Amino acid sequence: MTIYVDADACPVKAEVQRVAARHKVPVKLVCNGGLRPMSDPLVQVVVVPDGPDEADKWIADQAGPGDICVTADLPLAARCIEGGAKVLTHDGQVLDSRNIGPRLASRDLMADLRAADPFLQGSGRSFSKFDRSRFLERLDKLLFVKR
Repeated sequence: MTIYVDADACPVKAEVQRVAARHKVPVKLVCNGGLRPMSDPLVQVVVVPDGPDEADKWIADQAGPGDICVTADLPLAARCIEGGAKVLTHDGQVLDSRNIGPRLASRDLMADLRAADPFLQGSGRSFSKFDRSRFLERLDKLLFVKR
């Protein structure tokens, strides 16, 4: 079991490290650069080449059954689910084969609507303390169930 983190814009890297250390689970923080190596031997920073979706491709190729992927990227989440991994968003939502299809469809619909109407930009909500708390609870639960 490994936790793969789409780390470039992830607001819960420290939380992943803390929970993973408690459960003694290895973590791979995957990014295009800009992260310092970690002193924790369970945490590895994986730097992939620059380019669109290089981190996503690397994670999708590595993550499999028994692994957990932390990402807000829905196409990456879909690929990880297809490969047998569990997916957790940074705000604590568990994505699986039952809910990823509607989430992808909604994402595509909103992209089309924003493209058609430039006034529909920036409809996202901010990351909250509740989101962080829910993430910690769900990651801990996923790791506990795996053991």
